[in-house]
Amino acid sequence: MKDPIRITYRLSCPKEEAEARAEAILLEQTVELPRAAVRNRFVERNILGKIESIQQVDEGLSEVIMNQPLAATGNNSAQLLNVLFGNVSLQPDVMLYDVELPEAAAQFLPGPALGTKGVRQLVGAEERPMTMTALKPMGLKPSELADLATSFVESGIDIIKDDHGLADHDFCPYMDRVAYVQEAVVKANERTGMNAIYAPNVIGSLMEMLQQISFAAEVGVKAIMFEPMLTGLPMMAEIASAGPRMAILGHPAFGGATRMAPELMNGKLFRWYGADAAIFPNFGGRFTYTEDECHRLAQAVREPMTGFKTCLPVPAGGIAFDRVDEVLDFYGRDVILLMGGSLYIAGEDMPARAKEFTDRVRAKFA
Repeated sequence: MKDPIRITYRLSCPKEEAEARAEAILLEQTVELPRAAVRNRFVERNILGKIESIQQVDEGLSEVIMNQPLAATGNNSAQLLNVLFGNVSLQPDVMLYDVELPEAAAQFLPGPALGTKGVRQLVGAEERPMTMTALKPMGLKPSELADLATSFVESGIDIIKDDHGLADHDFCPYMDRVAYVQEAVVKANERTGMNAIYAPNVIGSLMEMLQQISFAAEVGVKAIMFEPMLTGLPMMAEIASAGPRMAILGHPAFGGATRMAPELMNGKLFRWYGADAAIFPNFGGRFTYTEDECHRLAQAVREPMTGFKTCLPVPAGGIAFDRVDEVLDFYGRDVILLMGGSLYIAGEDMPARAKEFTDRVRAKFA
């Protein structure tokens, strides 16, 4: 088979049923016919995949590795997802656990446009870990969010993003918010010597998102945030390859609605489809990602891969202030720490808390 995609599924079924389930998945994801009904020689040779291995990893849990032809994707980013987890995502006993792409896939998947090095250059952090926070809560006016952004820049935060819930609300219109916050960040940078960047949340219909991205570029925004499990991985890929050259932050909202391993979804897929930084729930926070999942996820975005730049892991989701050193020890230098609630809870002392946060991060590997 030329250019095989190596796909790993985990099946919740009795051991004796695993072989038949694997065969059914193999066929379902390409020809969608019983093997006996496939009589065309080209299809047999070029479209039918092959099962590589089946092994039991736990009681009632089997791991199946199969090879499917890259030709089945039509070199199309949406069709790739269809081949990986189209119809079988409707079967509750199947999890898409891992994927290994052939080098040829880089011809139609953009990967990060800027990558780790490009994001570091944007914020002027060549070697150290970086910091990020979110503008919240929903309901504040654009001017109020701009005031928060000013305070965060003055405290040394590198990246200030919209909270994922900020959209084009009547009480906080997208264009007003982006204009106010971007101007505030630029002025604060001039006063402090910082190189902080603002990343507005891009969300809506296709046309709405294109207009939002265009406006952000017009006012000098250098980064945007996507929620690709809501708005579409192929859409993010299109912007990464053809849109304005801005850093893309991939946010995991709605990712829990799929049966995909976090390290595959937030790690490999976000990276392949154009995210320069992948946000994900850190272990020990208010979500349920494990330490092992977070380790594999960080490895997936940072390991060398032909045709794709590396991507930055962004652990988030309730990182406690007293765990900063622990988190940095776990992820190392190539990381962006996203802290929100642990800063906001300080109330009037938030600027001082944010300054202490950034000082601690910058000092860790000095």
